[in-house]
Amino acid sequence: MRKIRLGVAGASGAFGTKHLEALTQIETAEITAVMAPSQDKARDAAIAFSAAHAFDDFDRFITCDEIDAVILATPTQMHAEQGLKAMRAGKHVLIEIPMADSLADANALVAMQKQTGLIAMAGHVRRFNPSHQWINNRIRAGEISIQQMDVQTYFFRRTNMNAKGEARSWTDHLLWHHACHTIDLFQYQCGEEVSEVHAVQGPLHPELGIAMDMSIIMKTGSGKLCTLSLSFNNDGPLGTFFRYICDKGTYNARYDDLFDGHDTQIDVSDIDVSTNGIELINREFIAAILAGREPNASLVNCLPAMRVMHEIEQKMTRSPHQ
Repeated sequence: MRKIRLGVAGASGAFGTKHLEALTQIETAEITAVMAPSQDKARDAAIAFSAAHAFDDFDRFITCDEIDAVILATPTQMHAEQGLKAMRAGKHVLIEIPMADSLADANALVAMQKQTGLIAMAGHVRRFNPSHQWINNRIRAGEISIQQMDVQTYFFRRTNMNAKGEARSWTDHLLWHHACHTIDLFQYQCGEEVSEVHAVQGPLHPELGIAMDMSIIMKTGSGKLCTLSLSFNNDGPLGTFFRYICDKGTYNARYDDLFDGHDTQIDVSDIDVSTNGIELINREFIAAILAGREPNASLVNCLPAMRVMHEIEQKMTRSPHQ
């Protein structure tokens, strides 16, 4: 059985660890290298996941001959530059969400993928979560049609900490990270691109320099709506909650759990080979490499979400009230 040799950059971070743990469950994956901000952290990750190589320098990491493909779980601001370097080095690449923090950089990544012919994917894990797959399967079968999605993305993050409770070296962003999940999912589930979008944001945090609250409204050409509320000021419950209001039924997705409109749980345990969305997205990445096909959540397939975020940013920048 052929195995894909993988390197994970950002191996000591919260999502780098999630990817490494998921890769250990995939029979066609072999973790051969890790990269972290320090050699000590890289060495610890290499020992924990039996990787032969540990790096604290991205350029040395990306030119390692024992890597076929890389997963970039690094700070958002590094994604575009590192993704371009990875493809120039002949490595297939899975870039954690968002693929870049500007439309120009996203376009550059898509252009590089087309030039190299490599497999290049964005970490839009919501496409792979079994709860959202269940909805997608029924939409594709013609059983239901979305009328509106109502989504709440709420965290309590008034300091620059990551999911492991450690200080971040970069600043998270409601639009270019958290809204990106829902903007992509809305278009993916509807099978249409957004034709109209409006957004407002609250005051910028005096130290972090980012908006702590934001509201976004989207509409597709056929009239499907999405209302998205995001906050770093919400003191529980935390996470993202999706309400699908359909022509036949209402469904509430809470990460990997799904409920109907009367709060009866729907069994999604047999939707895929795992209920771990990170594992499923990694499986798709590896399967696409082995088959030489375009993956679900390819960079070009996720580009419409980047266009919508660019439009939102431009509108909020121009507005005198933001």
